[in-house]
Amino acid sequence: MYDFLIVGAGFSGCVLAERIATQLNKKVLIVEKRNHIGGNAYDYYNEYGILVHKYGPHWFHTNDKKVFQYLSQFTEWIPHYHRVRTYVDGMLLPIPINMDTVNILYGMNLQSPQEVQAFYDSVRDKSITKPQNAEEMVISLVGEDLYEKFFKGYTLKQWEIHPRELAASVTARIPTRTNRDDRYFTDTYQCMPKYGYTALFEKMIKHKNIHILLQADYKELTGVIKFNKMIYTGPIDSFFDFIYGKLPYRSLRFEHETYLQEFYQSYQQINYPNEYDFTRIVEWKHATHQKHPYTTITREYSLLAGENDEKYYPIPKEDNHERFRLYKKEAEKEKNVYFCGRLADYKYYNMDQVIARALHIFETEIAGQ
Repeated sequence: MYDFLIVGAGFSGCVLAERIATQLNKKVLIVEKRNHIGGNAYDYYNEYGILVHKYGPHWFHTNDKKVFQYLSQFTEWIPHYHRVRTYVDGMLLPIPINMDTVNILYGMNLQSPQEVQAFYDSVRDKSITKPQNAEEMVISLVGEDLYEKFFKGYTLKQWEIHPRELAASVTARIPTRTNRDDRYFTDTYQCMPKYGYTALFEKMIKHKNIHILLQADYKELTGVIKFNKMIYTGPIDSFFDFIYGKLPYRSLRFEHETYLQEFYQSYQQINYPNEYDFTRIVEWKHATHQKHPYTTITREYSLLAGENDEKYYPIPKEDNHERFRLYKKEAEKEKNVYFCGRLADYKYYNMDQVIARALHIFETEIAGQ
């Protein structure tokens, strides 16, 4: 008999399991369809001994001190500033677009943030005061040419949908800079788990009150295993047997290559918005600081999620959000089920946002009862 059945062993499920087990002294069973814990943040050592992220890169960054302190119970950290270059017009240029990007691309010599902002103001479309889609968002900030070179092709490859058909929030997440700061993020805490994410998860859920069942379908267990309440972190449309139809997602495909050399490229991530059919190349050792004679790179391709593909990104279109709202109304009728996570909320969360939401649900909805 379990107090809680938790569906999914990603951040949402594991954080809630840890809190319930340690703070409430209740018994938890985590059921996971994959053969490992950690969700999409799972990492492992490949056949060459290189630590890689199976489901694409996960760079931890947050301004939330509470989230950072919580995770610090389960890992030591190594500093890590995510730096990206984008291949445009035969050059590797900083992204987010900053002073150096503009100077190198256009052969300019801007020297101050004020001059860079004046350049943006000279090229941006000032007539767009309330951007209605992802295309308008970028053009309203940096103009048509930078949009065409850096954003349009990448967005088309990432979503297979024209930017003007995507919500403005898609490109609103991408910053632009007026200084020379080439860090992708500016958060207070930017680091990587010293021994990897999987080791972090293993320590998080190592507790006598937590049991784990891998490669299992929770629907086949609900009549077999007794429990009082459920926490569901999977796709919300699947939970309700797709009564309003399926919610679409973007998925990813990865190609890995390993070379007998210290590094393959100068930066941990290089984006390719216009050339090739992949979106980016990631080289893991830049971030993990692993000392090894070999190096592994990963090319990343985006595709529409099919029946058996992993679901990564909810597609931010209004008709999809409307369908989700129908499912959310159904979820609100469930008295003993908590819905939490990117798939259950049909929302793109950063890692720290997933953790913050799980902690919030525990504190306000579970512990308070």
